[in-house]
Amino acid sequence: MNETAFDEPLFASLKPGLTSFCYRMLGSMDDAEDAVQETSIRVWQSRSTFRQDSSFKTWVYRIASNLCLDKLRQSKRRALPVDLFDPAVAIVEPRDTLPDSAWIWPSTGFGDDPADRLVRRETLRLCFIALLQTLPPRQRAALILKDVFEWSSKQIAETLAMSPAAVNSALQRARETMDRAQLRSDELCSMDVRPEQQLLARYVEAFEQFDIAALVALFHEEGCMSMPPFEMWIRGKEELSAFYSLTRWHCEGSRFVPITVNGGYPALAQYMPDQSGPGLVPWGIHVIETKANQILHVQNFIHTPLFSRFGLPERMDQ
Repeated sequence: MNETAFDEPLFASLKPGLTSFCYRMLGSMDDAEDAVQETSIRVWQSRSTFRQDSSFKTWVYRIASNLCLDKLRQSKRRALPVDLFDPAVAIVEPRDTLPDSAWIWPSTGFGDDPADRLVRRETLRLCFIALLQTLPPRQRAALILKDVFEWSSKQIAETLAMSPAAVNSALQRARETMDRAQLRSDELCSMDVRPEQQLLARYVEAFEQFDIAALVALFHEEGCMSMPPFEMWIRGKEELSAFYSLTRWHCEGSRFVPITVNGGYPALAQYMPDQSGPGLVPWGIHVIETKANQILHVQNFIHTPLFSRFGLPERMDQ
């Protein structure tokens, strides 16, 4: 392939799928976008070495895979709070946190590329991303390319510099590991495809009015709430009620903006009263998992940089 073939539109056509691959590998959109940007630089710098012994797409994914594998060698596993800690015994204001690099964060969309829309959306669910992080990096890459992108073992072997037999062995081990993982986040992953709009509307109404009884009534008996980057998470209606009562001063007067995360899953962006003056400021992104039209798990991602990533305003009128 001559150098003129390595133009921006050619790489751009692969970018949505490449970003979603890197997000599943790394558990962070910041890291995924960094990996895709570095991939584009390396593709340009290495364009003269491409010999067409594989497709351009395979070659690009090989570069991206190697970048992800390098990043993962230098980092610890990302996770969700429910997979790292037991539920809170004493209901107090959360204080202990882990760094941003410890957590899985929700993602924005990956563009409107038709091929990208074929990628199964359920494999973008946060509980599935958490499950992927339990795998050794090379097994993770093989599983994503096979079970999500539906590549052949031969194409995966070319991408990961493995034999087809080694790919099949890695896939078998990866599936066995995932079956044994028994993550709490997997148990709490919704059996509903997505929350009912009426349930979301009731959640918004109860929270914005800060009607604790109405809010807690929406939860399953074993309903939970987690708040990355805080280690603490809450389980059970009594504990949730006590926690909402304790934090009323902080959240009362909040407003929500509907958004979508991780392949179109509905979520809510919470703006809280600005403690220093009038108006509302970003606080958290609520991702609500449900079962039988009850809330099973609210993941409130308290990470204000997410708001700009989702194109949300820096403040709102009260």
